[in-house]
Amino acid sequence: MVVITIFGVGYGEVRPVESPALKIFTILVIIAGTSSAVYMVGGFIQMVTEGEINRALDARRIAKGIDTLQQHVIVCGFGRIGQILAKKMMESGQSFVIVDNDSDRLAKAEAMGYLVRIGNATDETVLQAAGILRAKVLATALPDDASNVFITLTARGMNPDLVIIARGEFPTTEKKLRLAGADHVVLPATIGALRMAHMITHPASIDFLDQNDGRSTLSELLAEIDVQLDELAIPKGSPLLGGMVSDIEVRGRGTFIVVALRRSDGSTFIHPSHSTVIEEGDTVILMGHRGDIPKFAEHYALKRQLRYRGSRH
Repeated sequence: MVVITIFGVGYGEVRPVESPALKIFTILVIIAGTSSAVYMVGGFIQMVTEGEINRALDARRIAKGIDTLQQHVIVCGFGRIGQILAKKMMESGQSFVIVDNDSDRLAKAEAMGYLVRIGNATDETVLQAAGILRAKVLATALPDDASNVFITLTARGMNPDLVIIARGEFPTTEKKLRLAGADHVVLPATIGALRMAHMITHPASIDFLDQNDGRSTLSELLAEIDVQLDELAIPKGSPLLGGMVSDIEVRGRGTFIVVALRRSDGSTFIHPSHSTVIEEGDTVILMGHRGDIPKFAEHYALKRQLRYRGSRH
């Protein structure tokens, strides 16, 4: 009766329990059944509470990690461009924080070991939590131009010394982003189109530019300092035939340098030796200031390939 009372079973019985064996059996059933129910309920509660506790601890750990950052990068948006950017930052050892309002994307970023801050990057409190006052660079890579302009305005007002790199979907947005305070504007569509055009118009330099050491962005970077990459085909009867690579640079009077040489069989030599002999059908890849290479080609009556001129983005 004590067990029945303590475990809340009650006094009513379907059939009278009179023998000691039935009484002991009933006691065991009551204890086992109640204990099982308590164990299952407790396990469920533990599972829920532990998940909440772990999330709270993770959030605290991330916040503490962000608070210790100095001279870091804030990446606004963890879409396609944001993910590539974060990967490169990780590979280079640069500390950074991802800011996004999509929990699924942030969960993916956390799984990769990135520091994240959930929220809208246009909100000053979110940027404050991401350490914008201690950051050195903010990169806004959202696909929406209006959001990028607003983020740029907000960030510039909070940290005048911050370097802001903004993404723009349309060329007309570049002026607005710069007026909002962006130091650099990147137009992915324009860069992609120029890259494809370069592959079409400069087949001899594809092998040179497709190396995995940063050359793929060479043409875009050269445009910033008014330098271009050009190709000169060496036809039959050229005065340069039989000469050496050094002869081309000497005749160019230092206005350009030879960065690669492609033979007629398709083989490409990066940084060819000055003693390399120029043969018929070769294509010489030159790098120099705009205008100098065309003058050189005209002077020596060389067949000139289609030229790529970098444009400012």
